[in-house]
Amino acid sequence: MLDQFGITWEYNILSAHRTPNATAKYAREAAGRGLQVLIGVAGLAAALPGVLAGHTILPVIGLPCAGGPLNGVDALHSIVQMPPGIPVATVGIGNGKNAGFLAVHIVALSDASVREKLVAYRKGLGDIEG
Repeated sequence: MLDQFGITWEYNILSAHRTPNATAKYAREAAGRGLQVLIGVAGLAAALPGVLAGHTILPVIGLPCAGGPLNGVDALHSIVQMPPGIPVATVGIGNGKNAGFLAVHIVALSDASVREKLVAYRKGLGDIEG
């Protein structure tokens, strides 16, 4: 989705439990490197999005993965139940497309080019005006 709207992105493998220091450092430095939104993909205990949100004021989107004995329901509950003041936007289990779309919407708030592409896309869905 990000490629479709011309948004540059990066991919990192981080873990709230296995690499907590690297995860915290990544989140703390993200805004200073020009990132505008973070997407944390996580399963099972799904702490990654919350840990990211705890170390940055950037918007964080949590993407729960299907897997484990509860098929992602545990991850969904973990991500959506953040404490007040440290929000994480959450999309459906395995719905990476919506995580990308939500990131596009966030970036479109400050990027006219992305906003134009998003408006054109939404018009293509058939029920949006100018």
